[in-house]
Amino acid sequence: MILIYSLRLFQILIIVRIVLSYVVSPVSRNPFVEMVRTATDPILRPIRSVMPDTGMIDLSPMVAIILLQVLERVLISAATGG
Repeated sequence: MILIYSLRLFQILIIVRIVLSYVVSPVSRNPFVEMVRTATDPILRPIRSVMPDTGMIDLSPMVAIILLQVLERVLISAATGG
C-alpha cells in the first residue's frame, strides 16, 4: 500500500513540475522548485535519454505518468489477486 501511495505522490510531483515549468524560471533556486526537480529527475532523466527530441515540447512527464499508472495498476492487480 505504501508503494502505491508513493507512485501517486510521484505522479502529483510530476504534475506540479509541469505547472512550475510554465510559471517559474528554469534557473530558479527556489527551495520548493529544487525539491520538486530533485524528486522527479530520477524518473524523468532516463525517459528523456531514450525519447526522440521533440523540440520545445517535453513529453517525458506524460510518459512517466503513464508508466507510473501502469505500474500502479499492475501492483494493485497483483495485490488483489486479479
